[in-house]
Amino acid sequence: MNSPASPSAPARPGVTRAAVLFRLFALVALLALGGAFVSPAWWVSLKAPNYPAQTFPDGVRIHFHVDRVANGCQLRHSAEVLEKEALDCVHEMDTINHFVGMYPIASGGPVEKLTSPFLFAFLGVLIVGFAVPGTRLRLAAMGLGFAAIAVWMSMALFAPNGVSYLGKGWILGLVDSLGRSEDESKDESLHPIVKQLKESLAKSGIGDGRAPKAAAGASKEQLIEVLKTVHDQKAPVSLTEPAPKWSGRGIDVMSWHYEESLGRWFKEPAKNQRLVAIMRTVLYVVYGAVLVAMLGFLWIASRPRSPLFYALALAPLILPVAFVIEYSGWLWWYGHSLNAMGAFTLKPFMPTVFGDGKVAQFSTHSYPHLGFAFMCVVGLAMAVAILLRRSLPDDAKD
Repeated sequence: MNSPASPSAPARPGVTRAAVLFRLFALVALLALGGAFVSPAWWVSLKAPNYPAQTFPDGVRIHFHVDRVANGCQLRHSAEVLEKEALDCVHEMDTINHFVGMYPIASGGPVEKLTSPFLFAFLGVLIVGFAVPGTRLRLAAMGLGFAAIAVWMSMALFAPNGVSYLGKGWILGLVDSLGRSEDESKDESLHPIVKQLKESLAKSGIGDGRAPKAAAGASKEQLIEVLKTVHDQKAPVSLTEPAPKWSGRGIDVMSWHYEESLGRWFKEPAKNQRLVAIMRTVLYVVYGAVLVAMLGFLWIASRPRSPLFYALALAPLILPVAFVIEYSGWLWWYGHSLNAMGAFTLKPFMPTVFGDGKVAQFSTHSYPHLGFAFMCVVGLAMAVAILLRRSLPDDAKD
């Protein structure tokens, strides 16, 4: 008679069901992770009497994605107002903020936005590793996944023209930010780059010549070419040193664009360059930390019966909490890094993270969006997956 532990013993229905269920929840988490990356995670709106509901029905609203900041204003359909494109509320909010000395919205989270595809892919590999049965198969899947991310990340950040390996959303965010006005008195408040973008895309037959509509309809290659053209046009002229060349490396493009964003309203080269140097250092630290974490998680994955194994699930589980902490940190920086060159003096303050608040005559509104709901699904699904896997006997956890 066969013992319960013998190879020919029948499978235990409860164990089989729990093993299947925890992997199904891991699959749900993986799909939700993709949804969180492509969807806006948070929205912020400013309302004031001088921004009437007829013109700004949702206030001056912007959407935070993990890789960029996007316009939250919608095209109005009204008999009283004829609009051919939505108002640019990111530009409008930047204009409001700079009067009190706040830096442009595009200057927030440069490293986070640049590395977001690698970090989300990293979490995806952890979810797969948590769900894949068998130590050898798990290590093979995670090893291949981590190797692909390491090569992709290295080429995007440090290889010539590495920016071409990054997502269109991040690049579109850079072009869109550069297109915002530096001089409100210029033609329709359009920065020269917007005019150039409109002209180049009109020649290509893309869109109707309007930015940001035209920018959204452009290919990634066209957007990169626009960035390169602006970089070369803005390169400092020196009698003793050659102008810096466009390398196309992700780290260089991020640094250049970050300095452009910091200096849009407040021309303080020395101070801005120090901030750029800090962000470059942070990027190197994040890059190294990701590579070290890959090795650490591979070691953990080789010990499926150890309590440490649940770290594979805990990392994606805390995604919504990590996002809120990161988001709050940057809001604190905005409110406590007010530039003295602002038109009005305002004491340092903490902008509203969640809920409704008030700054001067503006009411502020800050709430989660669809992307954050997906992040919460990731966390909940992984929590359930952990509980189901913990209910399995040790011999079913390999």
